[in-house]
Amino acid sequence: MSARIHWPRTLLNKGAVPLLAEHLQFQHQAGEDGLLHCLLLDCSGSMLKRSNLALAKGLLLRWSEQVYRQRGELAVIAFAGNQARLLQRPQKAVPYNDAWIAAIGGGGGSPALSAVQLAEQTLAKVRKSAPGKRIGLWLLSDGRFSQLPARPRQADFCVVVDFENQPLALGRAAQIARLWDAEHVRAVDLLGEQ
Repeated sequence: MSARIHWPRTLLNKGAVPLLAEHLQFQHQAGEDGLLHCLLLDCSGSMLKRSNLALAKGLLLRWSEQVYRQRGELAVIAFAGNQARLLQRPQKAVPYNDAWIAAIGGGGGSPALSAVQLAEQTLAKVRKSAPGKRIGLWLLSDGRFSQLPARPRQADFCVVVDFENQPLALGRAAQIARLWDAEHVRAVDLLGEQ
């Protein structure tokens, strides 16, 4: 089972303005028991360069507001240095997220494998308590890490938001999207930049 961006509704929703995160519309399936969005936020040193972490935090803020308006649930896992940590446990999205998102720091390596493992553990608990809940996993990263993690088994659908904008493109975020059978979206398209 997978959910995809519903492009006709998304394009109608955006109108004549540049595409932004809040314009995204998704295909829904019957029998849903709510939707949990789990975001894996790459806070590594490479994301600090070229202001990518700041852009990702801005996108996270907009998404958290959108998930709140849709009465959805949100979980956020940050990864940097040598660890992944749960910043926001799976719960109903709340209206005011500015303070905790602004406080997110970065630097060091990109332990993507640890982030996916933490997501699997966290989402397995959600599955156990709410088997019918749909879970979407969003990876916000420039893909600058050595090992490509396996697709998270607990996610019904995955989206890779690609922040790679370095002069020498490695294309790893696109590789992860193919490996995960996930949507691949460039961050600049979501942020409305040219």
